[in-house]
Amino acid sequence: MSTFDTMSAKDVISTPPSSTVVASTVVAAAGGSFLLETRTPAEVFTPEDLNEEQRQIAATAAQFAREEILPASTAIEAKTPGALAGVMRKASELGLTSADIPEEYGGMGMDKTTSTVITDHLSMLASFSTAFGAHTGIGTLPLVWYGTEEQKQRYLPKIASGEWLAAYSLSEASSGSDAMNVRTRATLSPDGTHYILNGEKMWTTNCAIAGLFTVFAKIVDPASGTEKFSAFLIERDTPGLTVGAEEHKLGIRGSSTCPLVLDGCKVPAGNLLGEAGKGHHIAFNVLNVGRYKLGVACIGGARVALGHMIRYSKERKAFGKAIAEFGLIQQKISFSATRLYAAESMAYRTVGMIDASLAQLGPENAHSPRETQRRIEEYAVECSILKVYGSEMLTLVADELIATMGGYGYVEEYPAERFYRDARINRIFEGTNEINRLIITGWLMKRALTGQLPLLPAIKKLMDEVMQPPSFDSGSDTGELLAREADLLAATKKIALFAAGVASQRFMAALQDQQEVMADLADIITQVFALESALLRARKLAQSGRGSAEVAAAMTGLLADDTIALAEHLVRRVLAACGEGDLLRTQLAILRRLARFTPADAVGLSRKVAGQCIQLERYPL
Repeated sequence: MSTFDTMSAKDVISTPPSSTVVASTVVAAAGGSFLLETRTPAEVFTPEDLNEEQRQIAATAAQFAREEILPASTAIEAKTPGALAGVMRKASELGLTSADIPEEYGGMGMDKTTSTVITDHLSMLASFSTAFGAHTGIGTLPLVWYGTEEQKQRYLPKIASGEWLAAYSLSEASSGSDAMNVRTRATLSPDGTHYILNGEKMWTTNCAIAGLFTVFAKIVDPASGTEKFSAFLIERDTPGLTVGAEEHKLGIRGSSTCPLVLDGCKVPAGNLLGEAGKGHHIAFNVLNVGRYKLGVACIGGARVALGHMIRYSKERKAFGKAIAEFGLIQQKISFSATRLYAAESMAYRTVGMIDASLAQLGPENAHSPRETQRRIEEYAVECSILKVYGSEMLTLVADELIATMGGYGYVEEYPAERFYRDARINRIFEGTNEINRLIITGWLMKRALTGQLPLLPAIKKLMDEVMQPPSFDSGSDTGELLAREADLLAATKKIALFAAGVASQRFMAALQDQQEVMADLADIITQVFALESALLRARKLAQSGRGSAEVAAAMTGLLADDTIALAEHLVRRVLAACGEGDLLRTQLAILRRLARFTPADAVGLSRKVAGQCIQLERYPL
């Protein structure tokens, strides 16, 4: 029997549910502007800025995960009938699944930061967090944002209460990343009362337990032959809808993944979601939140995996002492904690900007779904960055957990092998990491070309600068906290702009066809956002006088050296793809000038970070 006694999210909320709770100094910076602008610590939101209500909700979510999700993990992983759905409904009773549903439809209508906190601290079992994310995110938000009043009144209360779970069906066997190429077709009946859908969807999360599906299909006009990519709300018991057999997966085995077969499926005309032909707006806009939330779920999972790594290293004895005393084990712990710190810093910084932007809405737009999704879309590049960085960070932490546990990590009796299997899907979900890398660079370049982001003037200014004689200035010597790391951040930004400038000059509009170059540019851009977010958070911690400031500074130092080293490596590849001979040699000389730095004592920093983790037996922040 559960001993769960923490207040529910419904009990905790005392402010109006729609209120946005971010510091007034947090800036709703333009999406992607981190490449060009300098922020102060006060202008960014960090986990340490959570208010008391948000901390209580985080505690509620974490306790629910420990006392309800983890005890049911064996049953969930075995797909025991009712196990996963039962835990989901318990979460609904506490208000944990309805954070993003407006209050008037039975939801909590919480700010996006609080919604993020819930996802973060519930994510202790990947199978559950997969089902939770599909239900609360891509399964619910299309209806919240695009549904008619009748649709919302009919379905959202059931989704908020957990009576019905939600699913999202976009992918097909022949159209994964190429989402617009779906083969599922819909035709309007002669009397105009319903659509008839035929096709088959694949990889639908929550398929076996969902009561409502958001399904994408092309409406065909027999007279003109035109096709309109659209979305439909389909109830589980709709004639012609069949749920196929469960897929047997490498990981997240406890989540439900089935094909969805539509054979003459009759859907009421009133269940068309949004406008006919505008399904791509629904599909792509909701994926921004899906990507962001996936990155947050990876943070929660990595925090648990790191805890296992630390505790095992303290218990395991070899050569007469705990392996936690060995430098290379400490290096694994510090490596994992540092990447987790960077991902966490980016995630809360991003949601802080979203909430700050939403707080600017006037009373007439405060509850406008269209305005909400437009303001979230502003941070599409940050959402893709979080998805890529978070999923790859979790993979690295899971791998280091296996390495720390050795043979024990490779057998099912211990949690490491499940973390390792579960982690892989995150690089495929919500658009593969390859697709998201193309989105990162493509989105920024598109904004630059349309003048929405002054990227091209910044590139020109830098290109003029690098053609000047080299400076022999050794960098900042101001005594400011983390001045060296700030110099490395500034250098990495210049390196990113330099690489973007060279690639743009070489390929111009054809850059979009150079996927390898686009991906390398995306990785450099990602490193900039990660390091800047970590640096600003470390400085904010120091200014607040918190005891954790020292370990945050150490992690930032480790991250800074790795960042500029990786950026230099990636830019070398970009330059070599863009030129040769004397031109390439000149560009490499410029790169060497931009990338010169004095390394920190990585061994000392690693030991400091690991020592704090080992002492606390957990992630140190």
